[in-house]
Amino acid sequence: MNPDNPLSGFVDAAQVGRRFSRIAGVYDRGDFFAREVDRRMQERLDYVRLTPRRIVDLGCSRGASLAGLAARFPAAEVLALDNSQAMLVAGREPRPGWQRLLGLGRRDGQRICGDVERLPLAGGCAGLLWSNLVLHWLDNPLPALAEAHRVLEVGGLLMFSTLGPDTLHELRSAFSDGYAHTQRFTDMHDLGDMLVECGFSDPVMDMEVITLTYDSVDALFAELRAAGSACAMKARRHGLTPPGRLAAMRQAYERLRSDGRLPATFEVIYGHAWKAPPRQTADGRAIIRFERGR
Repeated sequence: MNPDNPLSGFVDAAQVGRRFSRIAGVYDRGDFFAREVDRRMQERLDYVRLTPRRIVDLGCSRGASLAGLAARFPAAEVLALDNSQAMLVAGREPRPGWQRLLGLGRRDGQRICGDVERLPLAGGCAGLLWSNLVLHWLDNPLPALAEAHRVLEVGGLLMFSTLGPDTLHELRSAFSDGYAHTQRFTDMHDLGDMLVECGFSDPVMDMEVITLTYDSVDALFAELRAAGSACAMKARRHGLTPPGRLAAMRQAYERLRSDGRLPATFEVIYGHAWKAPPRQTADGRAIIRFERGR
């Protein structure tokens, strides 16, 4: 843990990787929430003027965002990056042999196994960086945002979604046993400050609350597991939860039942920001630009 960074050292990154790799083969059956958030992100691109030559999907999982991005920007090269090799492999849709021989059918972009906090990409190589529901799996979003700024070309756009602090607050309050039962989520305003700190210009942040409902707590747990979204904090309970504690949690959650259903809140944060021209050189000298008069 970095003692100067209060957000460091809390997420079990190895556990995050194991869970997503374990479900890679069936992730397309449990990722409906991620696909819905992706759809809403893609709609936001309607209001952006951008013609990127290269797009990188950061934390792409099986690549559900790729088709929409490729259709919107047909001239762009689309790269997919994830730290789970199993997800990258599972996302490659098989084609009949005759299509492969003739070069027909779905065209996969390059898939890269890598870490969003240490991107294996050259600086200034991308015009659009896309990240759907990834940042809340990190101890601290700041290193990933700094890497995004490095990899973007001047005038390039970062667009992302993540989950905010109200996410699954019902589950946290129902347990109240001193253990972590959800990820620790970063506030929207803190994310905006981080974007500015990394050098981005004109950051735009907004948020919406999506409430899903379930027949039972077990149905909620099953859906979270299918999406790889079970808690991966180091402070989670590592053994079995005692039956008495589970019973108390269920009883507390039942008090929230409305119209026969149990609610689960998801605070979805959307952000985008541009990479502006640098204001100073690497050695700290100010850059002054002069425009030729007519």
